[in-house]
Amino acid sequence: MKNYLLCFLFCVSLSDSVAQAPKRPNIIFIMSDDHAYQAISAYDQRLLSTPNIDRIAKSGILFTNASVTNSICAPSRATILTGKHSHLNGKVDNHFPFDTTNITFPQILQANGYQTAMFGKLHFGNKPKGFDQFKILPDQGNYYNPDFITKNEGNIKVNGYVTDIITDMTLDWLKKERSSEKPFMLMYLHKAPHRSWLMAERHLDEMTRKTYPEPKTLFDDYAGRTSPAKEAEMNILSSMGWAGDNKIYPATMDSLKIPEIGIDKRRFVAEMGRLTPSQKANFDRVYDRINAEFIKAYPSMSEQDKMRWKFQRYMQDYLGTLRAVDENVGRLLDYLEANNLMENTMIVYTSDQGFYLGEHGWFDKRFVYDESFKTPLMVSWPGQIKAGQKSDALVQNLDFAQTFLDAAGIPSPKDMQGQSLIPLMTGKSWKRDAVYYHYYEYPAEHMVNRHYAIVTKKYKLIHYYFSADTWELIDREKDPLELKNVYDDPEYASIRKTLHKQLDALRLKYKDNSTISNGYIDRFLNDAAAGKVYGIPKAKAAEMKAKRK
Repeated sequence: MKNYLLCFLFCVSLSDSVAQAPKRPNIIFIMSDDHAYQAISAYDQRLLSTPNIDRIAKSGILFTNASVTNSICAPSRATILTGKHSHLNGKVDNHFPFDTTNITFPQILQANGYQTAMFGKLHFGNKPKGFDQFKILPDQGNYYNPDFITKNEGNIKVNGYVTDIITDMTLDWLKKERSSEKPFMLMYLHKAPHRSWLMAERHLDEMTRKTYPEPKTLFDDYAGRTSPAKEAEMNILSSMGWAGDNKIYPATMDSLKIPEIGIDKRRFVAEMGRLTPSQKANFDRVYDRINAEFIKAYPSMSEQDKMRWKFQRYMQDYLGTLRAVDENVGRLLDYLEANNLMENTMIVYTSDQGFYLGEHGWFDKRFVYDESFKTPLMVSWPGQIKAGQKSDALVQNLDFAQTFLDAAGIPSPKDMQGQSLIPLMTGKSWKRDAVYYHYYEYPAEHMVNRHYAIVTKKYKLIHYYFSADTWELIDREKDPLELKNVYDDPEYASIRKTLHKQLDALRLKYKDNSTISNGYIDRFLNDAAAGKVYGIPKAKAAEMKAKRK
């Protein structure tokens, strides 16, 4: 705590001198939630055209090897704000609270003369520090007629579609509250495309009639890897809800005797219950058709047919939510161009992590396999970053805080663990051979076992622990689909030995170890045994505690 405060006060003391520095850039940080890089046409043109998001890549740099340190919503955001790995900032999963003694980069920018604002989804806490203005969704938020926690207006409800509303608030701030006397840092944070996927009314007809290519691993049997892949509960057929996710009406499920998956029907009722009569009429018009077609087809469907049907419905709704994100990013970019705000503004587009779009038969994230580990990242900064660049450097969300402080000419606190990307983006020397990953949320929804890993451009060495104690080695070049564990293959013996040494060095560098990991497990099980963890029965937690003893 003392070190945080000393660092913060040191940064504040720089404000007068930094304020005199010319042309400190504005910073606009755009982040969507669960936006798979496969669903951005700058990366992959098979699924969705995103011309406005692509504008950022074309005018700057596109990162093809960007990743996260922990692929789950709130922990990723905590890492972005603090520049520290989860085990140090305290937000290891969606259960444990964020340690509010952390100093965040918005606090430092604000103390050094930046005007700061946040609109959209933060996911944890209702009083973000370091912001002159904020309007944020409580927890996950809702797609339609969402509630907001605001700095000056208390709790409010706004009618309309959440992606449009967040953009309206952002543009309103730029037009009415932005000071022309100060540089600004704006966080523009979308809920979409987070589950449960409800697209804007204007896209319903078009998107629900599209058909999408299936990934090569849609019917993965997980035979080539260790047990955690097979035990995870993320399979589209067996874990994705018919009602809450695929929009099959509860009454339709009952008539066809389809069993509920999890909180399937409750999820559907909660989301649809927020719609106004006009909104509901629009949804019913489209989903009545889908339900009618499904009722005819279902009796003769094989298990493969059902998987394929659910995949298409998933893609229609997931990608449908992204249509509005791309449109609204375009609205923001158009405003910046029309008001001469592009030239000295760094614009970042990213996601809090990647997402599975049917790869390995999955949806959701969590694993260190590429589709969830990697995240989209593109940065534009006219005059500083040459347009049209691509980089395969191993960059992470751990690096954002120091990058923004470096751009503003502000020294970063010594306890931040990332690396400024400014040298890399401006053609100067920059090097990183490997990145570190650690996922903690188990037992929990989707049941992905705890694991940590080292990732290089060529390999991944993964250690699953707690419910399983097993290792995986993935050859990223020879096995890009990540289907085969070669850890025990004699041909990889020397590579395995080298990676183990590198992993040990990374864990030491980032101050992570088994004592810390076990401490989080024990705290988690104690809370679960006391009934404080959503979805984990007390008896199950007590059983797991007994096994650990």
